Amino acid sequence: MSTVNPQPLWQPDPERIARARITAFHAWAAEHHGAPAEGGYAELHRWSVDEPEAFWKAVTEWFDVRFSAPYARVLGDRSMPGAQWFPGATLNYAEHALRAAETRADEPALLHVDETHDPKPVTWAELRRQVGSLAAELRALGVRPGDRVSGYLPNIPQAVVAFLATAAVGGVWTSCAPDFGARSVLDRFQQVEPVVLFTVDGYRYGGKEHDRRDAVAELRRELPTLRAVVHIPLLGTEAPDGTLDWQALTSADTEPAFEQVPFAHPLWVLYSSGTTGLPKAIVQSQGGILVEHLKQLGLHCDLGPGDRFFWYTSTGWMMWNFLVSGLLTGTTIVLYDGSPGYPDTGAQWRIAERTGATLYGTSAAYVMACSKADVHPSRDFDLSAVQCVATTGSPLPPDGFRWLHDEVRDDLWIASVSGGTDVCSCFAGAVPTLPVHVGELQAPCLGTDLQSWDPSGSPLTDEVGELVVTNPMPSMPIHFWNDPDGSRYHDSYFDTYPGVWRHGDWITLTSRGSVVIHGRSDSTLNRQGVRMGSADIYEAVERLPEIRESLVIGIEQPDGGYWMPLFVHLTPGAVLDEALKGRIQRTIREELSPRHVPDEIIEVPGVPHTLTGKRIEVPVKRLLQGTPLEKAVNAGSVDNLDLLTFYEDLARKRA
Repeated sequence: MSTVNPQPLWQPDPERIARARITAFHAWAAEHHGAPAEGGYAELHRWSVDEPEAFWKAVTEWFDVRFSAPYARVLGDRSMPGAQWFPGATLNYAEHALRAAETRADEPALLHVDETHDPKPVTWAELRRQVGSLAAELRALGVRPGDRVSGYLPNIPQAVVAFLATAAVGGVWTSCAPDFGARSVLDRFQQVEPVVLFTVDGYRYGGKEHDRRDAVAELRRELPTLRAVVHIPLLGTEAPDGTLDWQALTSADTEPAFEQVPFAHPLWVLYSSGTTGLPKAIVQSQGGILVEHLKQLGLHCDLGPGDRFFWYTSTGWMMWNFLVSGLLTGTTIVLYDGSPGYPDTGAQWRIAERTGATLYGTSAAYVMACSKADVHPSRDFDLSAVQCVATTGSPLPPDGFRWLHDEVRDDLWIASVSGGTDVCSCFAGAVPTLPVHVGELQAPCLGTDLQSWDPSGSPLTDEVGELVVTNPMPSMPIHFWNDPDGSRYHDSYFDTYPGVWRHGDWITLTSRGSVVIHGRSDSTLNRQGVRMGSADIYEAVERLPEIRESLVIGIEQPDGGYWMPLFVHLTPGAVLDEALKGRIQRTIREELSPRHVPDEIIEVPGVPHTLTGKRIEVPVKRLLQGTPLEKAVNAGSVDNLDLLTFYEDLARKRA
C-alpha cells in the first residue's frame, strides 16, 4: 500500500503549515496541557487518543467554550456505549454559533445563493436578531427544553434561523429536505413527534418550481402532536388556514435568551438512510456536537473569521448540520438552494467563485461528473480564493484527485473525508499540515482512535479490515429515539466487537498514517475468502467514458457458489456490446485483480440511490436473493423506486 503512491500529490509549504490553526493549537496544547512538542501531527494525534481528558479540555479552552456551570471532570465514564462527557456542565450551542455577532455585527454570517447564482448576505447582527425574535415566539408557543421542532425546508437562511432558535430554547431540531415525499418525511418525523413544523410551500430545482402544498397538508394531518405550523412562502403562495406567518415571528428586535442545558442535552435528531426499514433516529447532544465541530471545523478544516465555507448539501443530509456549525468558528457559511448541475455541470464552481469560498465541499460523484463533462474550473472561473476542495459521500477515486489537481490548481489542498451521520463528523480526512497522496485520506482525526481490525479484533496495518473506533467521541449518539433499553443502538455498532464502535466500512490504515476507504463492509464482496471493496471496482469501471455509473453485488449461492454481477448504467449513445464488456473486464483485471472480474456484466436503466445519494447495495442484494421488494427496501428512502423493479424481475428470471 505505502509503495503505490510514494510521492505526494500535494504538500503544504512551510508558510502554510506555520499559519494553520492546528499548528498554533499544537504549540499551545504542548505548553498548557502536556501535548508532545515534537513529532508533528502523528504525535499530536497519539496524545489526543491516549489522553482524551487532556485533549478535550484543551479543545474547550482553545475555543473558549462558555460553560455556564462547570464540569466535574471531562470524561465521567469511558465505556461505549454510554460515555459521559463533561458531567455537570451546562451551555448552549446556539449561543456559541452567534458569538461572532458581538464583534462582527455588520459582516455576513450567511450567503444565500439560489439558481440565479447571485449571493444574498445575512449579517451576523440580522441573524442574531431573527433568532432572538423566533426563540421568544417559540417559548410563547409553549416550546420547552426537549420538545421536538421540525423543518421541511430547503437549504435557505430560514432553516438556519429556525434551527438556531430551537437550540436557543433547548428544543430538539430535526429536518428533511422538501424533495422527500410525505411518506418519507413521516417515517422520520412520526418517530419523534414534533410540536412545531416549519415548512415551505415549494422549492425551485433545475429551473422549475415544485409545489409541495399537498405534501405539507399530509404532514399536518399525520402529525397529531403539532401545536403550530409556520409557513414560509418561498413560491409566494398565501399562508394556509391555521398556519403562522414566518415574517411575523421573526420581525421583533429581541435579544436572544439562551437556555443553559446539560452538556448531554439533545441538540438534534438525524436519520440513517432507512433503506431496509424505518430510518434510525439518531440523537446527538448540544455539548458533544459543539466540541466535536469546533475541533473538526476549526482545526481540521482550518476555518475561522474571514473564511467562506460552501458545502453542497440539503437539509436532509448531515452535511447541512456540519455546514451550519461553520458559524461556531466565526466563518461565513454559503447556503446553496438548487440543483448541483443547473444550468450546467459547472454550477458549483460558479457558486464557489461568486461567494469567494475558501473551503468548497462537494461529493466525489460531482467531481467525477465534472471530469466526464469536460468541465474546466480554473479556465472558466476565478477560484483564487479556494484553499481546499473537500469531498465526501463516497471515496474519491484516484482519478478524482488527479483531476482536481490538474483542473483546479496544482497547489490545491484536496481533502477526501469520511465519517457518518452516526457521529455527524469525520473519522478521517482533512489535516492542513500533512501531504495529500492520491486515493488516500490524509489521516485519522484528532481524538478519534481509528483502527482497522480483522475478524478476531486484531489491528491491521497496510491490510483491509473493519473500520473501528476504540475510544468514545463526544458526538457519538447519546441514544436512538424510541430505543428505551438501548438495544437498537447497541446492535447497530457494538455487537461485533464488544465495547468498540464498528462502523460498517472496509478501510486500510497505511504505514505512513493515511487512510483508504474501500466501501461498505455490510455489502462486502467476499470471493474465496478474500474481501474486496465495491468502491475499488466502481473507481476502475467508471473511468471508462461509456460508463455513467455502476453497481456490483456479491451473492452467496445455495450450492456454495458465489455470483458477482456488475450492473452498468451507460452514457447516452454507448452500447454494451462484447467489445465494451471485454474492455470492462480487462480494466478490472489489470487495475485490481482477476478475482475482481465480475461473473456477468448487465446493462441497467439506472443505479438506485438513497435520498442522500448513496448507491443502494444491500437492498439490491436482498432483491437478487429473492426477498420481495416491499421487504427488501423502505420505499420512502429510495430516489427512484422504479429502478428496483429491474433487479426484482432479474431475480425472478434467474429463479
